[in-house]
Amino acid sequence: MIRWLLLFALVAAPAHAAELKVLSAGAINSVANAIVPSYEAATGNTVVLNNDTVGGLIRRINAGETFDVVLMSPAGLAELQLAGKIAPPTITDLARVGVGVAVKAGAPVPDISSVDSFRSALLAARSVAYVDPASGATSGKYLATLFQTMGIADVMAAKSVLVQGGLAAETLRDGRADMALQQISELMGVHGVTVVGPLPAEIQAYTVYSGAVAAQAAHADAARAFLADMKSDTAKAMMAARRMTPP
Repeated sequence: MIRWLLLFALVAAPAHAAELKVLSAGAINSVANAIVPSYEAATGNTVVLNNDTVGGLIRRINAGETFDVVLMSPAGLAELQLAGKIAPPTITDLARVGVGVAVKAGAPVPDISSVDSFRSALLAARSVAYVDPASGATSGKYLATLFQTMGIADVMAAKSVLVQGGLAAETLRDGRADMALQQISELMGVHGVTVVGPLPAEIQAYTVYSGAVAAQAAHADAARAFLADMKSDTAKAMMAARRMTPP
């Protein structure tokens, strides 16, 4: 009898359940996190989702960190492709997102409707938070270049609150900054802040986020299924709610 019970338990157990490791850059991370429950329920697999900047993920992968799926910018994936870290046929464009501005909920909302008004808002701010360009953050690197172009780099250096990855808008809640700049989808993921809107069109920078399966993925089929879910109608609706658009 015990032998039959053990056999029944083995047959009833989920077959080939995988623990999928997904590495994700910030702007697409909230969407990946949102689809995890439905993916796990449908497949029986589990997902370990790990977030970092694009530069941080590239450094980790090139240092030998294993993964099944990576979500980041096409430029980052191109670098990983050259290093033989991803399977090129699996590269999939997912969404496009621009840089936005946020302030603490209840604070005065600055005028950012034009380049001049945005520049004035930056100069009037006590402190401005964004992700440290040195960390490899896409938005941080763009903003550092933008401040140079606008002729305010020295002024901004004195008032910048550089976040080492994660959500720049968190600094609004604890008072470290009174303005935060980052991909708009990431600003929208923080409670207690007001998203003012995107940068003016003339200086906007859009980033496409894509996904790929690791060249040495431990669970390649499960990884491809996860990428397919990132292109589903449910995922697209989540992206739209975060002001992300089709790539």
